Amino acid sequence: MTSVLTTDHPAWHTFDNGARARAVRTASGIWALSHDEGGLHVACVHGTEDVKPTVVTTDPARLPAAAPAALRTALQALGVSQRPANPWLWDAITTAILRQVVRADQARKLYRTWCRTFGTTVDGPFGTLALAPTHEEVLALADDEFAGVGAKFHRSALQAAATHYGQHHGEWEGMDGAGLVTALTRIPRIGPWTAAAAATDFTGDFSIYPHDDLAVRTWAAQIAPDHPWPGKKDKAFGPMWTGWAGTDRTALHTLTLSTLTWGSHAR
Repeated sequence: MTSVLTTDHPAWHTFDNGARARAVRTASGIWALSHDEGGLHVACVHGTEDVKPTVVTTDPARLPAAAPAALRTALQALGVSQRPANPWLWDAITTAILRQVVRADQARKLYRTWCRTFGTTVDGPFGTLALAPTHEEVLALADDEFAGVGAKFHRSALQAAATHYGQHHGEWEGMDGAGLVTALTRIPRIGPWTAAAAATDFTGDFSIYPHDDLAVRTWAAQIAPDHPWPGKKDKAFGPMWTGWAGTDRTALHTLTLSTLTWGSHAR
């Protein structure tokens, strides 16, 4: 069966041979995830294999029937997709903060520069991969170091998040998605969008994603251009989108993640 990999996270690198790879940190070690014509491969490259990354498999058969037919048809054509849930909550928080107020391509470049400059590098199957700096490493950075990589705007949010993460991460990691969103919004400069994006990345549950996100709107409009989508500033999009799924959280997860996969994937 053809394997479709969701590549929305900025850690995914594309190599000359068409393969994708990224590094992730679990509680027991560092893992290299790679995807090529043979599918998804997972290998521990540092530490132990005690805690493995979790891969969320999403079947478009669970799309809500009320969604527009053109949207459902295109998403069903993708087939079953795979997306590794981010096993490191701190990276999920970091990624969401670095996405604040910048375009997706800028956020991707910033995240990668941030990881290469201050984080940990490991050897992957196709080349060097980098992980985000730990919360302790972030707190040790001087203010001008943030500015040096283009993260001046994000400095105070990252510093506040690092402080709160150090105090509360043990509690946060045991929460369900909705509880985690609420907890993360208590961090200064972490609003509902950032909290929901981070919690979604960590849990792998896209029913809690900020559904009126620009990426969701953009890909949906490209998939089904003839549908009368609300304008970019029209707040009707979120209720419309979630309304198609009703109370079915799996349908809402499938609709949102499949749409994001359509825009960023490897087959």
